Amino acid sequence: MDGYFAGQPHHRLRQQVRDFAEAEVRPRVPAMEESRSVHHELSRLIARQGWLGATIGADFGGMGVGHLGKTVIIEELSRVSAAMGAMVQASQLGAAKILHFGSEVQKKTWLPPIAAGECLPTIAVTEPESGGHVLGMAATAVRDGDDYVLNGRKVFVGNSHVGDLHGVVVRTGPGARGLSAFLVEAGRPGLRVGPEQPTMGLHGFGFGELSFEGCRVPAANRLGEEGDGLAVAYSSSVLYGRANLTAVSLGLHQAILEETTRFCEERRRYGEPLHALPSVRLKLGRLQSRLMTARLTAYHAVHLLDRGLPCDAELMNAKLVNVEWAMDSARDAMEIHAAAGLFTDRPVERFLRDAHHMFAPAGTSDVQLLRLAEAALGTAKGQWSERLADAVRLDAVP
Repeated sequence: MDGYFAGQPHHRLRQQVRDFAEAEVRPRVPAMEESRSVHHELSRLIARQGWLGATIGADFGGMGVGHLGKTVIIEELSRVSAAMGAMVQASQLGAAKILHFGSEVQKKTWLPPIAAGECLPTIAVTEPESGGHVLGMAATAVRDGDDYVLNGRKVFVGNSHVGDLHGVVVRTGPGARGLSAFLVEAGRPGLRVGPEQPTMGLHGFGFGELSFEGCRVPAANRLGEEGDGLAVAYSSSVLYGRANLTAVSLGLHQAILEETTRFCEERRRYGEPLHALPSVRLKLGRLQSRLMTARLTAYHAVHLLDRGLPCDAELMNAKLVNVEWAMDSARDAMEIHAAAGLFTDRPVERFLRDAHHMFAPAGTSDVQLLRLAEAALGTAKGQWSERLADAVRLDAVP
């Protein structure tokens, strides 16, 4: 066990993912940046490595390495391509809803193909008008015999264009108990995927729109009971979303430091390496300090989560710290690179663009701060990490 709660199994997993990322992902990054579109082939190749099953137990064909193992996987992919780290993290969100709320039949049906990389799941909650206000959603599901009929739109759906199974939260009644969740296969009549839209960063990853027009779904596809939709949305966001986006930011942060130190070794000023300048060394020191502290917050939070201990505040703080500091370090890296950082032959401008994509999902930094204030004041309304402790606790943690 090292100072970041990781043991030898985690170190072996890190090396495995890093080797794969260097061999299979890095050569494809220039093409992804040029096309600015979803990379279907690479998404499927990564899925087939079994990494979507990080938190799925061996009884369903998964890896069973828990949230710390999942963090290592996403971090190492994001170190090379934040887009592909985002692809894995979004699929993990899709798996979470089935792990926590699926029936035994649903788990036996869907978890093994997810773990094998044969099925890429998503979760669709956000809507154009309500944004992050989950209770403001307007998409509906109306019971009709043995089916539900879905109508409405969902936006910013991670893996929208490669997903095979969409976890959709819609309104079945009024108020907080009027939300329900459904598993909707990608090929169902009445489900349409919107056209790809170019984005600032994360080129190769798709987060687009799903629309439902009279989409008929069997009642057997409902996750949990009617009224469980809010719990499906919140638990996936809190327990998986915050940890996963933390991991993407952490991998990006590592890449920022590595690229910037390499640049400072190569570039010379006044007959010495660039890092000999005191102003540059101060910035490098800040990068190193931020990264060390960010990694500690990230690993500590998922270490607690793997043991079924209360850690909502730690997950919020990890997301806040990692996202904000990755953006800060990307800006410092751009200042060190100066004009050289503005050209696409170096990845630092990509890092800056990609880092901004981590800010809004699973709650902006202001949202995390407001929730942390509730923790400080003792006014938080329970903890999802406690409510679902049995579902996330590992049987045997390395």
